[in-house]
Amino acid sequence: MIAPNCPVPHLENEVLLMGHGAGGRLGAELLANVILPALGEGPTGPLEDAALLPGLPELALTTDSFVVSPLTFPGGDIGSLAVHGTVNDLAMRGAMPVALTLSVIAEEGLPLAELHALLGSAGKAARDAEVPVITGDTKVVGRGAADRLFLNTTGVGRRISGLTPSAARARPGDVVLLSGPIAVHGTAVLSTREGLGFEADIASDTRPLHRLVAALAPFGPHVHTLRDPTRGGLAASLNEIAHDSSIGVEIEEDALPVPSAVAAACDLLGLDPLTVANEGCLVAFISPEAATGALAAMRSLPEGSAATRIGTALASPAGRVVLHTLVGARRVVDMPLGEQLPRIC
Repeated sequence: MIAPNCPVPHLENEVLLMGHGAGGRLGAELLANVILPALGEGPTGPLEDAALLPGLPELALTTDSFVVSPLTFPGGDIGSLAVHGTVNDLAMRGAMPVALTLSVIAEEGLPLAELHALLGSAGKAARDAEVPVITGDTKVVGRGAADRLFLNTTGVGRRISGLTPSAARARPGDVVLLSGPIAVHGTAVLSTREGLGFEADIASDTRPLHRLVAALAPFGPHVHTLRDPTRGGLAASLNEIAHDSSIGVEIEEDALPVPSAVAAACDLLGLDPLTVANEGCLVAFISPEAATGALAAMRSLPEGSAATRIGTALASPAGRVVLHTLVGARRVVDMPLGEQLPRIC
C-alpha cells in the first residue's frame, strides 16, 4: 500500500508568538532552542538579569529593548521605563550603574514634540539615578514598520564590594523578602491601553532600585539572590530561582502586598497578580540570621518602605513554588506559559 502524501502538519511553535517574548515557558524554550544555539555555547550557568564581563568580574553588563504600548501611562512612560529597567537589571547583580546607552527606533510620522518629551523623560530618569547616557543611535522606519517608538538600552555597572547575588545562590532556609506591592505596573498599563478606567486609582511602580540594593551591602554574603519580577511577574521570578538554585519556595498568600485597587482589577479581568509584570520592586533571598536587619534596611528607603517577608526557601521539592493560601490549602505556582499582558515593558 502506498502511504498517502499528506502535508507535514503546521505546528504553532514554528512561528513566533507574542508569548515568546513574555519571560515565561515559551520564552525559555525560544532561548534554549533557537537563540542561544545560534549564538554559540552561551552562558554555562543561570540566565541572570545582567552578565559579568569576561576577565572583569567587577563589571556587569545588561541590554534591553522597550516596546511598551501605550508610550505613556500613569506613573511613567517608555523613556523613564527604559532607564529604570536597565538600572534595575544591573542592580540585581549587585552593581551600581556607571553608564547607559540609549538607541531610538522611531516610526515615520511620530510627532517630534512627543519624541522630545519621551526622551526628556529618559534624560530626567537618568539624572535622577545619577547615571549618564553616553552614546546611542537613531533609526527611522517607514509608517507601519514599527509601533511609533521602540527604545533599546545597554547598561554598564560596577559591582558593590561584598555583594555577589545570583539566581543560583538561594539556599534552603533563606527568608524571601519583597520590597513592595506587586502587579501594579501591568494593571496600570493594561487599563490605559484598553481604556478600562482603573488608571485613576492605579499608577505604575516604575522606579530605580540600585539604592535599595546598596542598602543591603552591609549584609554582603547573606544576600544570596536578587531579582526584579518584571515579565511573568513574581511567579516567573520565583520559579526561575527555584530551578536555578535547586530549592523549593513556599510563599504566604496573606503576606503578598497586592493593593486593593489592583486586586479588584485583576479579579475583574481574570488575572493572577502573581503573573502580572512589575517595574519597581525586587524579591530577595536572605540568610535567616540577616533577614531582620535586611528588612529594616530596605524599609529605611522610600522605594522599600513597604518591604515585607513573604516566604521561605525549602530543601524540597526542588524547583517547585508553592502558595500557602488564605484557606490553609497549598497550590503549586507554575511558571507562566506566556504573557497575559503583552507589550508591558
